[in-house]
Amino acid sequence: MSERTDEIKTGVEAAESVVPTTCSPEDLPDEELLYDLADLFKVFSDTTRIKILYALMGRELCVADIAEATATSQSAVSHQLRTLKQSHLVKFRRDGRNILYSLADDHVYTMLNQGMSHICE
Repeated sequence: MSERTDEIKTGVEAAESVVPTTCSPEDLPDEELLYDLADLFKVFSDTTRIKILYALMGRELCVADIAEATATSQSAVSHQLRTLKQSHLVKFRRDGRNILYSLADDHVYTMLNQGMSHICE
């Protein structure tokens, strides 16, 4: 849901953007939206980032725990977390001196499961 509020114009409500759910050519999203979607899929193109996302499924972890779960250095995990945060796939919260990371929302979980289902068919 969008955080912005639209003004109601004289008798006409401002329309929220609608993402097409069909594949017909006349329903193609605009170029900017397609560019953003392509960028999102690029984030999924790195094995380390995929491992991190899987490690975070259903739990919060700090960098050290993610590194251990993925057999990756803490430096590499931190680097990849930056990309995942920028893409809004991972969120974080501070707990005292620790920063705990988790999946941003259920959409991330769904994308991973759909991708795995697709390649396992």
